Amino acid sequence: MISGKFLLGRGRHELSDEEQRVLEDSIVSVRHVAARKQIVRAGVIIDTSTLLLEGFVCRYMDDRDGQRQLVAVHVPGDFVDLHAFPMRRLDHDIATLGPVKIACYDHQTLETITERYPHLTRKLWFSTLLDAAMHREWIFRLGRLGAEGRVAHLFCELNERLEMVGLAADGRYMLPMTQPDIAEASGLTGVHVNRVLRSLREKNLLTFKANEVCILDRKALAAVAEFEPQYLYGSNGS
Repeated sequence: MISGKFLLGRGRHELSDEEQRVLEDSIVSVRHVAARKQIVRAGVIIDTSTLLLEGFVCRYMDDRDGQRQLVAVHVPGDFVDLHAFPMRRLDHDIATLGPVKIACYDHQTLETITERYPHLTRKLWFSTLLDAAMHREWIFRLGRLGAEGRVAHLFCELNERLEMVGLAADGRYMLPMTQPDIAEASGLTGVHVNRVLRSLREKNLLTFKANEVCILDRKALAAVAEFEPQYLYGSNGS
């Protein structure tokens, strides 16, 4: 099932067979997009929303000098721009980090779903509320944590989310982010991120090499990050 990772680990099992079929049959196209390509441009009217099937994408905003700030990272199973259904446009850009595979849903079809399938509609709404919960956590991370805490929190969160969809195990997962990407997600410079990664490695907490993340001490890394996964609303209660 193409859409099988949607809400996996977060209530996918609560969807009826009919709702899963509707979600699957409503896909109008499946696309492959290369790494470092823009998918949605801020302010442009769009009539489709995107379900990420494979790979990683980011939401970002640029300042007046062209410096990028990542405001979200999406993993397989995430509805990336469902917000555009009621809003018609986004106030930020969306781009791929590595190569991705996406499924597209026409907004007209989504409107039909909201009219005919109230429970599925609530699940779609739930997915947008998850985004809001993560945004609040990112604000906390950037506003209250030091450099090591910010970077550690990012890796802890991605590990938790990827575990939900079967793409992380034993603290290991692949992540097509560069040190500059991590800097843009953490409000740090690339040089500072390099120092933080070296420090986390020397403390035997985490390694990040050749796009592979290996969390060596999950409990200790979470302590540095002040990471509590409840805001991710996993099905197991985490």
